[in-house]
Formats: sequence, structure tokens, C-alpha cells
Amino acid sequence: MKVIATNISETKEILYRGKIVKTGIYKYPVKEGIYLEAEDVKGDSVVDRRYHGGVDKACYLYGVQSYPIWKEQYPNLDWSYGMFGENLTILGLDERILKIGEQYSIGDAIIEISQPRQPCFKLGVRFESQTIIKKFINSTYSGIYVRVIKNGLVKSNDIMERILDKPENPTIAEVFNCLYNQELKRSQIEKVLNCEELAESAKKDIERRL
Repeated sequence: MKVIATNISETKEILYRGKIVKTGIYKYPVKEGIYLEAEDVKGDSVVDRRYHGGVDKACYLYGVQSYPIWKEQYPNLDWSYGMFGENLTILGLDERILKIGEQYSIGDAIIEISQPRQPCFKLGVRFESQTIIKKFINSTYSGIYVRVIKNGLVKSNDIMERILDKPENPTIAEVFNCLYNQELKRSQIEKVLNCEELAESAKKDIERRL
């Protein structure tokens, strides 16, 4: 896998249902790269730390190969990398293969996969349509949140290389399915919950289904 773009944002105020809301979802590429820290990306806007930032969601990665799928459905937007609020746009990122707890070297940093992205209305604001939320949930293109095991600078063209395998753990797609698929068996859900490296916030959301 390879880094295609490194993205950060400033805090932006938007109007949503008659109220002013602050968000950091409007991320755009920066040429100098980004510095990954233990709880967030240095210099990046993290507005609501109930859902973004922190040890389990220090950095968000999204696959560049998913972009054409969404561009076809939303052709009139001003497209750029960072469109999904991701800090790192990655070539070769596949949620059906990547597993919770796997560790990767990327630039000077080391990261560990913690959970899939759970979309909120702010993604709909960025896409100028709340229809993206249901479509996002029904896809396998969730992107991944990661823990930062070692702080470091990450730049475009850096290679993302696996250094710790977790073959017994669920994939990101399997966890994402547990979060939203209403037809899963209890045994399938419990298997995901038994993964030690799965972020606690995701576990709590899945446990509510039981």
C-alpha cells in the first residue's frame, strides 16, 4: 500500500438544520506531509472528541480506489483527496482484507488498526446530501481508524507495510457488518466482540445489538 495524499483541516462552521455546527471534516491535501501523534494528527482540527481523535481514533485512512465509485454517484461535487475526512488517502487499502490489530509501518510512524469509520451527518454535509450516509453504510468502503504506536511524519508516496499480522482477528469489513447488518447471528457478533484489539467504542455499539 502507498500514501497518495496527506490531509488536514481547520475548524469550519456550517449551517445544519438551522444551527451553526463546527466540524473538521473539510480536509485537504498538504504537501509537507502530516505528523501522527498518540491521540490525533498534529495541526489537524478535531472538533468533537466523543467521536473523533483519542488513542483508538488517532488517524483515519481511506482507500483511493473507492473514490471513482463515489464520484460516479456524486459527480457535481468539488472533488479532492480528504473528501471523506481522511488524514491519509491510501492506494491499495482493502477493508475486506485488513484486520483489527494488524500493525503497519508508514513513513516514520507505526500504526495499529482499531476499527472502521461510522459515518455521521457531517459526511452528508461534505457531500451536500445526506443520502451518502445510507450508501456508505451499505458499502464495504468504511476506511479505517488506527492507533499510533510510534509517532512520526508521513508523506505522499510513503509505503504502508505490515509488520504484525493478526490472522485470527476479524477484518474491518466484518466489524462494519456487525455494526449495521440486522440479520447477523449472535455467534457472528460474539466472535467480533472477542477481539481484544477492537476499539472499545465499536464494541459498545455492537454490544447494544445483543
